Amino acid sequence: MRPPEFWRADVRGRDAVPVLRALLAPLSWAYAFAGAHRIRTTISRHAPVPVICIGNLTVGGAGKTPISRAIRAKLGAGAHTLSRGYGGRIAGPLRVTPDMAASEVGDEPLLHARDGAAWISRDRLAGAQAAAQAGAHAIVMDDGFQNPALAKDLSIIAVDPDYGIGNGQVFPAGPLRERLEDGLARADAVILLNSSSAAPETPDWLAGFIKPILHARLEPAGILPDGNLVAFAGLARPEKFFDTLAAMGGKVAEAVPFADHHPYTEDDLRHLEEIAKDHDARLITTEKDAARLTPAWRARVAVLPVAARFADDAALENLLAPIRSRMNVQHG
Repeated sequence: MRPPEFWRADVRGRDAVPVLRALLAPLSWAYAFAGAHRIRTTISRHAPVPVICIGNLTVGGAGKTPISRAIRAKLGAGAHTLSRGYGGRIAGPLRVTPDMAASEVGDEPLLHARDGAAWISRDRLAGAQAAAQAGAHAIVMDDGFQNPALAKDLSIIAVDPDYGIGNGQVFPAGPLRERLEDGLARADAVILLNSSSAAPETPDWLAGFIKPILHARLEPAGILPDGNLVAFAGLARPEKFFDTLAAMGGKVAEAVPFADHHPYTEDDLRHLEEIAKDHDARLITTEKDAARLTPAWRARVAVLPVAARFADDAALENLLAPIRSRMNVQHG
């Protein structure tokens, strides 16, 4: 689903629908209480190898996957990734290969599988154990910060500074998955993933957070095709992709948003193709969206990959140093 507009921090007046938010408040309290109770009462179990969790505080995208890929690259081939496999029908544990379908394993695990060993498992502890048995020296978990079953050795919160924490309310009155103070209390670091080249700023709601705050930028890792483009994306905030294309000088004739993890049908793609023909344009999308296309359609659509680039590599290395040290002690 697309996040409702009243979840945003900058919505005022009638668009903020204060009456609806007031009606949703009891559901938010119940949601927050249930989540906090689960985290407090679940006995977390450790995997045989260190686990790094890249999570977020809000519903929807915050850049977890590009950050996970960047951190995994820093740790080397001994690091495996672990995801729930959202959008796929297989529960796992299963090692993912790039030739699998997103309908089976989800779209994000297919991106991780291009980088090296990647696993899906709805039972995160079972997935971590399977990865360790297969030779993982460390596990980078994409999402799962609010899942207490698997103990984390390093918990990192990914934040999209353009969206932040929205209106600061817990779901469904707002986008937060849990109370802000509860989430920050469990976090070991925060990474602000900017989508522009503007000087990074730390938001006011992080003013009391005394642990590391790192800045990174989401940068294109490819080149744009010449000519007109019809862009489409099924992300939590697809406008970020469209803005990136425009910032690169892309001639975007039309931008078509879809819901996050949208499963593209033949009708969807034929409709997009007709739009592109009307504009004498080429279709273009994200890596994540391309993973949900059939091979035949993937060959007909341009893809713009992106990567997370850290402003201070030394700060990231310092954050990962204890994990790297454990990897060296355990595996040499």
